[in-house]
Amino acid sequence: MKRIQPPALDIRNLRVEYPLANGKTLVAVDNIDLVIQPGEIHALVGESGAGKTTVGNALMGLLQHPGRIAGGSITIAGKPIDVRTGRTEGIVPGRDVGAIFQDPMTSLNPLFTVESQVCEGMLTHLKIGRREARLRALELMKAVGIPEPERRLGSYPHQLSGGQRQRVVIATALACDPQLIVADEPTTALDVSVQAQILKLIRELADKRRVGVLLVTHNMGVVAEIADRVTIMQNGLVVESGATRDVLSAPKAPYARTLIAAVPPIEVRLDRLPVPSEETPVTLEARAAVRRTSTKSHAGGTDEIVLDVRNLNVEYGRGSLIPGRKAFTFKAVKDVSFNVRRGEIFGLVGESGCGKTTVANTIAGLVTKSGGDVDFLGAPLGSRRDRSTRQSLQMVFQDPYSALNPRMRINAAISEPILFYKLAGNADEARQDAATLLEAVGLPAESGARFPHAFSGGQRQRIAIARALGPRPSLLICDEPTSALDVSVQAQLLNLLKDLRDLAGLSMLFISHDLAVIRQMCDRVAVMKSGEIVELAETEALFRSPQHPYTQELLRLAPSLDRILSREKIAVGQ
Repeated sequence: MKRIQPPALDIRNLRVEYPLANGKTLVAVDNIDLVIQPGEIHALVGESGAGKTTVGNALMGLLQHPGRIAGGSITIAGKPIDVRTGRTEGIVPGRDVGAIFQDPMTSLNPLFTVESQVCEGMLTHLKIGRREARLRALELMKAVGIPEPERRLGSYPHQLSGGQRQRVVIATALACDPQLIVADEPTTALDVSVQAQILKLIRELADKRRVGVLLVTHNMGVVAEIADRVTIMQNGLVVESGATRDVLSAPKAPYARTLIAAVPPIEVRLDRLPVPSEETPVTLEARAAVRRTSTKSHAGGTDEIVLDVRNLNVEYGRGSLIPGRKAFTFKAVKDVSFNVRRGEIFGLVGESGCGKTTVANTIAGLVTKSGGDVDFLGAPLGSRRDRSTRQSLQMVFQDPYSALNPRMRINAAISEPILFYKLAGNADEARQDAATLLEAVGLPAESGARFPHAFSGGQRQRIAIARALGPRPSLLICDEPTSALDVSVQAQLLNLLKDLRDLAGLSMLFISHDLAVIRQMCDRVAVMKSGEIVELAETEALFRSPQHPYTQELLRLAPSLDRILSREKIAVGQ
């Protein structure tokens, strides 16, 4: 008789609580049932703070104190977890359960090379030699699409781009062939070409090796692309669960319908992205904040050039600190030229490592250019920025975890630049401005009294955006500003950024690997590859008739909820 293989993961009536200092209890997850069969990919979807990551941390034994499993059971590959300790005899995290976390920079040790970190689990759990481990690490680096894998093995995490660091994390999770993989936003930092490779890799891992995958994500295109089943969460509860095609094509729960409707389409540009209601308190406060931060009250799109970049070049490693050692030079940006007009949203798109963020950091003064010219508001940008320039040019970074000081309360973090640039008469006025900005980005004003660790990744990114809006900038550099956000909050924030453009005349340099977001947001788009701009055009012209083969390939690989569901309908003869 053929032996029936137990589920890779079986969660029954899971309840996770966080005792609060005031004696009350916060229920983060309540009455969750979730079963993943061997070879199955089960997506866990919901807005930031819904409890998705809490479920993953509970089964990995990574709940932060004072969080605790207050009820229910968790079984991995037929072996129950002791809910008091989060551990079970015979199941080893890293060997039997692999983890791909949302933030690659905190997942990797900055003091060790990529090779040592990818090989560590194999040397410990598989008991193989260092040479064999290195060869296997090299194969994994190639499989996850890291360029120049042999050289990158000797690199440190800070020498890689955000997308490359995430690929290293994925390679580390796959190193020991685990029975279950918990993937928490595994493709957040990846461009569409590498995302397609990673999704294919995860799908093959599930199909060929019968590995169960819990995929925590807010990207509905990714869910439609590879997930067999999907569970949608809201406020710690399951609101809908079922086969992916059934849930995405005909959702029954009102929240599920709202969430799916908020997914930005890549096939057509909308004036505004759909949100639950355009007259919700959040949206009304957002409009009030827009007017409060306005320095000019006119629509954007004028011919006035705010930012002019001409033949920008950036090189790394131009000198060696070690006598007698030959310096290694790498040209990250090569003769890049573009301009951003008053009230325009200019998009920059391309694969991770292509130089997008380097361009942004150079404009912001965080990286020194090796050649070319950058003019801002009609004046050259030198290596030193005066007070007015720093106020007029603000940046929203890709990583919401390292963008905020963990020792500062949120009110203080948002108020700090407002007080520094003397945009409020006193601390009380600055706190009022901070409260208004928090509500503008969809967070309650009272959350300003908390510290960053009390918020999810998506909530921290909203706080970072609010902080950047405080100084009332003329140019906002947005480096993947919505990559950590669920689709419903993403829609609200993208609409808010459009309001800022229209009401305040705010210009933006918008960097993203999400082509659907680029189409909805940008007036013009530049496509970068290997440090160069290969195509620059009006957004609609570029999406309707891309000229460069690389642009055509990006558009072909971009996940689209509507396209995938339409393809499935044709396949089943509907």
